[in-house]
Amino acid sequence: MTEAEKIIQRLELEPHPEGGYFKETYRSEGKILENQLPDVFDGDRNFSTCIYFLLTSETFSAFHKINQDEFWHFYKGSAIQLFMISEEGKLSEVIIGNNLENGEVPQFVVPKNYWFAARIIQPESYALVGCTVSPGFDFRDFTLPSSAELLEKFPQHEKVITQLTHN
Repeated sequence: MTEAEKIIQRLELEPHPEGGYFKETYRSEGKILENQLPDVFDGDRNFSTCIYFLLTSETFSAFHKINQDEFWHFYKGSAIQLFMISEEGKLSEVIIGNNLENGEVPQFVVPKNYWFAARIIQPESYALVGCTVSPGFDFRDFTLPSSAELLEKFPQHEKVITQLTHN
């Protein structure tokens, strides 16, 4: 059994629709009422949610977006290359990991409404991270586009979009 398979089993991770594996570890009891949230939210939201998220060499987190900021926290394994496309179409990337001397960052916040995707850098490896969302995550806030949909918006980023979408 590989180290990634042991972690998946030990933490009881399940496949995630965007790719990789996850398990929700926290959902606040407190809620923000719909009438106190911006119009993009349909219904109430918990104050905050957290998950474990694991990627392997064979998986990636496909381009998607949510209505909230998403905090990434690096725990273990290979560094992650995270790509973001702003609403204006600007492509940027960051390396999330623990090699600070090499410019990696152990925490990073993806701004709300950015399209983002991630993959691990090291072949034959994995990365275990945590993701925190506030207001709390709800699949009603999650958009997972096809490559055709994203290419229509951002044809200038064809290479990375084609590599990091599932269809």
